[in-house]
Amino acid sequence: MPGDASHSPQPLSDREMEIVELVAAGLTNQAIAEHLDISKRTVDNHISNILNKTATDNRVALVRWALKWGKVCLDGVNCCTLPEPELGQGQSPAEWVP
Repeated sequence: MPGDASHSPQPLSDREMEIVELVAAGLTNQAIAEHLDISKRTVDNHISNILNKTATDNRVALVRWALKWGKVCLDGVNCCTLPEPELGQGQSPAEWVP
């Protein structure tokens, strides 16, 4: 469940990262679907999986997570990537502190 401290982090697939970048760019699920030539339902499913994997509750929290960890950069800002720290038992990606 998103936000659950016992959530085990899972890596995002290349497609999921592509969708995170498009969410961060402000695209709606329908616009992402058209851009990637996939159905909106597929985008909805990807977003749901991404929120679960990143232990975030919504798109805003997802973009904050992606910016915090250097997964996306917006307009040339925040373009350096940070190494992902090793997680302690029961720690979720949302709790990572650089």
